[in-house]
Amino acid sequence: MKSNSPDISRGDFADIIRKPHLFFAEVSLDLSRGRFQSGLDKLNLFSEHFSDSYLFNLLFAKALRGIKNPSLAVEYLRKCCAIAPANQVAWKELVDIQVSGDGEMSLSAASIFDPVCDELEKITAALMKFSPVQTSESSDPTSIHEQKQPFSDDTAIAVPTESLACLFTEQGAYKKAIKIYTVLIQLKPQNAEHYKDEIDSLLNRL
Repeated sequence: MKSNSPDISRGDFADIIRKPHLFFAEVSLDLSRGRFQSGLDKLNLFSEHFSDSYLFNLLFAKALRGIKNPSLAVEYLRKCCAIAPANQVAWKELVDIQVSGDGEMSLSAASIFDPVCDELEKITAALMKFSPVQTSESSDPTSIHEQKQPFSDDTAIAVPTESLACLFTEQGAYKKAIKIYTVLIQLKPQNAEHYKDEIDSLLNRL
């Protein structure tokens, strides 16, 4: 998989490590325009830094599918499912590969879903055996302030929507909004330019 790697200065490299969302949006645009090798070249530069990122692995898988390497794409999609099982985007990609029979793929549904499903079945079995200790409530209920605490910026959002991104923007949760717009570029590539503009605007507010 040799190709001309894009030139990135040390300063730009450090900026991307600190704020990767704009970089992911740029790669998403490459993929939406059919520039799969270009996107793959950019992603390869950061494979050591974002290997545990759901979005990074998802983009890598899409780029690999674009250059007709579905078997390797499946490995990256499996990793996505292990990182955030509730996020449906990677699952849909896996199903699409299975249904379309990309290239010379001959994977069965079992071979695609086994690793994650096995883990989920183990967790479910453990939860079924779990018996919580019965206690009577003796302390004050959770305060309203504590109930309103936002979830972490790293939390996977199972159903990303533009309305939710707008809501986060109004609340000042810009990183969460950026995260949603970045995923939406993959889900609705026809609106990619609009979402990239929204990301640019939000980054200026951080």
